Amino acid sequence: MPGDEIRIEAAGRQVRFTSPGKVVFPEQGWTKRDVVEHYLLCAPGAVRGVYRRPCALKRWPEGVDHPPFFTKRAPGTIREAVAVRFPSARPGRMAVVNDVSDIVDQVQLGCLDLNPWTSRAEDLDHPDELRLDLDPTEGYTFDDCRPVAAACRDLLAEHGLIGWPKTSGSRGLHIYVRLRARWTFEEVRRGALAFAREIERRLPGLATTAWWKEERRGVFLDFNQNARDKTIASAYSLRHTGRVSTPFTWEELTTIDPMEMTLEGFRARWATAGDPTEGIDAAAGDLSPLLRLADADAARGLGDAPWPPHYPKQPGEPPRVQPSKRRKAE
Repeated sequence: MPGDEIRIEAAGRQVRFTSPGKVVFPEQGWTKRDVVEHYLLCAPGAVRGVYRRPCALKRWPEGVDHPPFFTKRAPGTIREAVAVRFPSARPGRMAVVNDVSDIVDQVQLGCLDLNPWTSRAEDLDHPDELRLDLDPTEGYTFDDCRPVAAACRDLLAEHGLIGWPKTSGSRGLHIYVRLRARWTFEEVRRGALAFAREIERRLPGLATTAWWKEERRGVFLDFNQNARDKTIASAYSLRHTGRVSTPFTWEELTTIDPMEMTLEGFRARWATAGDPTEGIDAAAGDLSPLLRLADADAARGLGDAPWPPHYPKQPGEPPRVQPSKRRKAE
């Protein structure tokens, strides 16, 4: 029954888990227990994607047919939390994952996907991950992300970096790049922006860095996902779409079908393909080549790009010259 309480065995810990029979995916009939069983199945990969990273909690307490809400500050039921500083300079404490039992705690709170920072609890100010978020705009699909991802793979290799691709679990594609934890959030974002601009130059008409939605056409490379406090659903996250954000190898880029990565489809894949992210932590690279790309852009007269609207205005951030067409229409 939905109101029952059970204990889940996870990483040697008995975790309190309520309402295991509550349906959270009405269309498929999947329950809260199905969600937690997913993470227990792929625990090594799921933990690797969020290990020791502050996590925002995206909660769906009434299921996917009701709006979610974000909780950045960890509630008292979370076993470990780390003190952080948000972009507004306000302090808070965010959930940290040490093992799969901590993921079970998040599912207990109504979380489906896992949303970690790019830095870890031991060094919050220096990200060890650069994220490339390939987001197809209206009229474009996952298939349009494939050539953009291939271009990203090649450009990363040209600069001595390794990309680890995954489906987003929604419409797009993510590529994660491990870094040595030496650079600030601002530097990592600057390198990501320069990288995205170079992809845009190589794939004109398909790749775009246009920040304002009404100006985008093609596959948007969201450089701002590398700003402090920004999060993306991690590897193996179960999304509200009913699909899993599934890592894959570069050899699978032309064949992977994100629509097949449902809870059941992913289960079959895990049994045969295992975890393609194994080895990612040993692949930490050097951001310096991308910062040199950024210096070359600056020499061309290309400065900063807009930051997310809730961030303080940044030095060198361009003003919006033209009013939003969307707002004008309203």
